[in-house]
Amino acid sequence: MSRRVKVILNPMADMGHAWKVADDLRPLINEYGNADWSGTVYPTHATELAKQAGEQGYDMIIAMGGDGTIHEIVNGIMQLPENKRPILGVVPVGSGNDFAHAIGIPMESDYALDHALKSQPSNIDLVLMTDEHGRKEYFDNTLGIGFDTVVTIRAHKLPIMRGFLLYLTAVIQTILLNHHPVDVQFETDQEKWEDQVLMTTLCNGGREGGGFMLSPDSKMNDGIMEYVMVRKVSRPMMLRLVPEFMSGTHRRFTKQIRMGSCKKLSMISDRPLYIHADGEIYTSFGSNLRKLNFEILPNALKVVCG
Repeated sequence: MSRRVKVILNPMADMGHAWKVADDLRPLINEYGNADWSGTVYPTHATELAKQAGEQGYDMIIAMGGDGTIHEIVNGIMQLPENKRPILGVVPVGSGNDFAHAIGIPMESDYALDHALKSQPSNIDLVLMTDEHGRKEYFDNTLGIGFDTVVTIRAHKLPIMRGFLLYLTAVIQTILLNHHPVDVQFETDQEKWEDQVLMTTLCNGGREGGGFMLSPDSKMNDGIMEYVMVRKVSRPMMLRLVPEFMSGTHRRFTKQIRMGSCKKLSMISDRPLYIHADGEIYTSFGSNLRKLNFEILPNALKVVCG
């Protein structure tokens, strides 16, 4: 018996290119026969649609969009009781497609759709963030605080670019214009320390921004999360580190970068924290959020991986 499938499409993903991809894939969906479509029309709409799909008894949700669409769908699925959570499938049609890269999904849309419809799922970990106000947010790939959040904000203002070039341009802009370290108290399930940092990224997957290999050894099913912290460094050093992050060779810069792994992490900052979760802005300029807690949730989500 075939799964009952809900396809959630973000038609604006990849500067609207997702709409054309979806139109090309419509014959495959029609051939499958037991699937229907919903399109998103405003931010967080995919979260609502995913939760509704679980409540309506769908067995699978296929995310047809980018990392932001997947993030919203994951947060909708996780609002459901465990026995009602649909399997997640992915057809990557975004700018970065970092989650799809992490789980080994083919970038060719027709192959990705066929794979999602016909393959068996496996379990992956998620990370749960709880802020000082008690608000909770799940992330599946990476969550960035500081520098890479500002990069994401800037990337959203560069509509004429696509893919990795979009993020690289935003990185250079951020180094030149937003170089503001914060003092942070960190505590994991293993140790405590204090540091002055420009960037803190928590990793369930290894890549963000379509090509920055922040944590090349990260696995989504190992029950741990990795952290990557760039300490206070000069602008020239930050520029020096960019190609290292692109190739995943930054770990040798032990004075400038701290890396490790944990199951729980908390942080308290002396200044407001700017946060993105899987490329979706959680707090931006004007926020006063300073305290965060994170916890890995092993085997929390069923996903069709590559």
